[in-house]
Amino acid sequence: MKVETISLQGTGEWNEDAFVAEERLGMYGVLDGATSLRPYRGDGGETGGYLASHGIKHYFESLEPAEAAQKELAELAVEANEFLGRKMAEAGIDLTDKTSLWTSCLAIVRIHDKYIEYVQAGDCMIIAFYTDGNIRVLTRDQVEAIDKRSMKAWQDGASQGITSREQLWEKVKPTILQNKYGMNTLDGYSVLSGEPELAELLEYGRINRIRLRSLLMITDGLFLPREKDDAPRSEMELLGRRIEEDGLSAYAHWLLETERQDPECRKYPRFKVSDDKTGIYIDFGQ
Repeated sequence: MKVETISLQGTGEWNEDAFVAEERLGMYGVLDGATSLRPYRGDGGETGGYLASHGIKHYFESLEPAEAAQKELAELAVEANEFLGRKMAEAGIDLTDKTSLWTSCLAIVRIHDKYIEYVQAGDCMIIAFYTDGNIRVLTRDQVEAIDKRSMKAWQDGASQGITSREQLWEKVKPTILQNKYGMNTLDGYSVLSGEPELAELLEYGRINRIRLRSLLMITDGLFLPREKDDAPRSEMELLGRRIEEDGLSAYAHWLLETERQDPECRKYPRFKVSDDKTGIYIDFGQ
């Protein structure tokens, strides 16, 4: 089995993505942190999004194999969410205020001899590749609908003649605030935020390894660019085939260069020139 990992910082101050690659646990996955609307900084200046993704990474990587083997992967993800909640409480975060919460999406698998467990929240994605050439998207982008609302507000501001990123951000903030209140509700999306409601909204399952050739896990920073905000979200099968053909690292660097050539985010509408990009590709050698 071969494992390729990549994590590239975007144009933000911190890389708020992280990944888990624990061979001793058979556990691999990606995390995408998001900073709260109410600013918080750690002792080293870390953002809440960084603290969320790296805190969850630390939780998974600190598990003892014997302890982890006694629990389903979904149980461990719920415990990681509780761990995040405790870390925020220790930092003095008001856990009843959704705008103050540090959050992280995730997509993690645990590999067994004959099957794969998986767990997902938010817009991190998992794609399976089979020896007959078929591709199977295991997860759903739960954030797509709210992202469209935010992007519409951004483009409405641009059509009104607003050109400053700071002013456009102020235009979008009310929509983003509304989206935050949808975290871990039936009107929103699931995300690790320390909220107990996640336990009933986490998506998880298992697949067998019959003719399974490889697995790919990515954060949304690796999604294919879209030329129109109302176009369908990146075609995951197309993205999967692209990464299979080019390799994870080559694809990521192509995407970075594509974004650099569109610094005003006009050809490919998006909130920042480049988002953090994290992925894991596992080749089972079949």
